[in-house]
Amino acid sequence: MGPGIITSNVDNDAGGITTYSVAGATLGYKILWVFLPMIVALVVIQEMCTRMGAVTGKGLADLIRERFGVRITFYAMVGLLLGNLGNIMSEFAGVAASMELFGVSKYLSLPLAALFIWWLVLRWSYKVVERVFLAACLIYFSYIISGYLARPDWGEVAIALVVPSFSFDSSYLVILVGVIGTTIAPWMQFYIQSAVVEKGITVKDYAYTKYDVIVGSIMVNLVAVFIVICCAATLHPHGIKVDSAKEAALGLTPLAGAWASTLFAIGLLNASLFSASILPLSTAYFICEAFGIEAGIDKSWGEAPAFYWLYTILIVVGAGFVLIPDMPLIKVMFWSQVVNGVMLPFVLIFMLLLINNEDLMGKYVNTRTFNIIAWVTVAIMIVLTLLMLVTAIFQF
Repeated sequence: MGPGIITSNVDNDAGGITTYSVAGATLGYKILWVFLPMIVALVVIQEMCTRMGAVTGKGLADLIRERFGVRITFYAMVGLLLGNLGNIMSEFAGVAASMELFGVSKYLSLPLAALFIWWLVLRWSYKVVERVFLAACLIYFSYIISGYLARPDWGEVAIALVVPSFSFDSSYLVILVGVIGTTIAPWMQFYIQSAVVEKGITVKDYAYTKYDVIVGSIMVNLVAVFIVICCAATLHPHGIKVDSAKEAALGLTPLAGAWASTLFAIGLLNASLFSASILPLSTAYFICEAFGIEAGIDKSWGEAPAFYWLYTILIVVGAGFVLIPDMPLIKVMFWSQVVNGVMLPFVLIFMLLLINNEDLMGKYVNTRTFNIIAWVTVAIMIVLTLLMLVTAIFQF
């Protein structure tokens, strides 16, 4: 266990939770059918990265540099770095928002959170850090409990999960694209492959890692389903609109009880803190790999100074910007979403070209059937990402 479960769950970050909360409050159960095909899409894409890591023993950024050249790699890394920096800020904003629900000022919570995240990776080995992250994944079950406490109509939920409900209404389309767009991000592919390599997973162990990916993909979508259910069962019937996960947590108290609201807030804190740990780590991994620089949690600061300095700077900048009064975080988050949206098609195409290279993968290239599924999945993700960008820019 590890790479698949951790990478998938990080995708339920502050932005993702906000998107699912808005979806449930605005549309009720109508959006639930989307999550079953999203499990398939996530499994297909994550499995390719873990297979490449197990077969080659190299990270995705490393392979892109070797196969496509330094110039393409440089531009890709700049784009990914800018996109991730905005995402890191949004995660620390999520930490601040969740702690404010418990009456703690961001000027206290953010420095402590940043210090804890930095210390965790600097002080402990990959094995220990991975176990901490796996433990954090369990806290996501607070959303499942919140959904249960919201007392939804389970018959209506079951129907909504398997019967597609589509509308050309602009609010429906924006939310639909947003929900799907939060499922797969460029950084995820780099992190999961780097984690497979650092964990030392080889082809011999790969069968178990495939199950790790499947479990992670199911778990992240299950949690997302219960976030939607929680808000759909409480906020939607009363016509309560929300713009953030913080507002959703506050809105649950009079409708589903204090426990549901508290568990929702705990989930937001865990998700934000968890993602604020992984995103700087992922960024440090792929930047160092791209330029052949030593990287890894199991290495000391002296062995991988660039890796640890980059990790430190990303945490300091991410938390520091959120502490600036009147910082336009909405604009930062918007442009980071745009950058990630632009980068995703390139990353997915790079992946498919690499995994079908027989010189690189040998007999572990995609089968024809898997290629059809993979290319269709990638094509759909590219179209949806473009739609997400268009709707986001139009809204902005």
